[in-house]
Amino acid sequence: MKISVLGGGAWGTALAIQAASRHDVRLWARDAAQVARMQASGRNERYLPEAALPPALRLTADLDLALAHGDEGLFVIATPMAALQPMLQALPERSAVLWLCKGFQAGTGLLGHEVARAVRPLARVGVLSGPSFAVEVARGQPTALVAASEDAALSELAVDAFHGDTLRIYTSNDPVGVEVGGAVKNVMAIATGIADGIPAADASLAPGLGLNARAALITRGLAEITRLGVALGARAETFMGLSGLGDLVLTATGDLSRNRQVGLRLAGGRALPDILAELGHVAEGVYSAATVLQRARARGVEMPITEVVVAVLEGRLSAAQAVSALMRRDARPEA
Repeated sequence: MKISVLGGGAWGTALAIQAASRHDVRLWARDAAQVARMQASGRNERYLPEAALPPALRLTADLDLALAHGDEGLFVIATPMAALQPMLQALPERSAVLWLCKGFQAGTGLLGHEVARAVRPLARVGVLSGPSFAVEVARGQPTALVAASEDAALSELAVDAFHGDTLRIYTSNDPVGVEVGGAVKNVMAIATGIADGIPAADASLAPGLGLNARAALITRGLAEITRLGVALGARAETFMGLSGLGDLVLTATGDLSRNRQVGLRLAGGRALPDILAELGHVAEGVYSAATVLQRARARGVEMPITEVVVAVLEGRLSAAQAVSALMRRDARPEA
């Protein structure tokens, strides 16, 4: 199969590495200088220095070349959410395409499938998501993802492209649920980072609010994700799967998570611009939190954790004040 991976970040590189052992894969990156360095060193030193690039993987900064290659097989868009629309617009009209980005489009608040419907209505489209740190995928450590599309044949194409000994690909016909889970878990990971990073009142104790608080926050975060997803047309059971519970647990608790790192550093009193500059990678939860809240309010969905995360990101609440606001909420039935 011919596969063009569009985006030379960590996640696109990791999937390209995995697929190149069995398929004809071309990895496109926008920056020609970056591509030249990758070709010279055999690694993506900027985004994924831990992993060697296989000799079979072809690299290019020529978008036309990458588009011609993928037109005969599968496109995988591996850019941040902000670049999804222009990448879709660049593709041939009837492409088979999956995207990896997780979030809502800034300004419009659209999810990936909504963007695709507007700009490439004739394309076969879907999302590949789930609990996955790029470096572990590149190393060949066991990982499971879900390919979601209303086009069953496209989901099976994703299985053919990526399913192997260390990477399992499940399929779903609920792209709305898979996209909501992938987008909103980033916001919940910021919240969990805040809770884990708050200095303890007693200096003899470890920092953070404790494991009880973390478990409660993740559980209630999953409830928020599910409420919003169902309101947007998803199936509730999707959120008990890889792109819901699985991705939430990984992103909220794994220290490789950029969104968790944002929360930890906010709790430590760091300024958001400084945090983002230090990370050097996109933390999608920072950019999508306000949009999540906007779409929730438009549907009458209550999302208290998201509300306090937005308030912290906007500087209206400190980390400690955010926790206090959540704890002061009235008691209510769990369901």
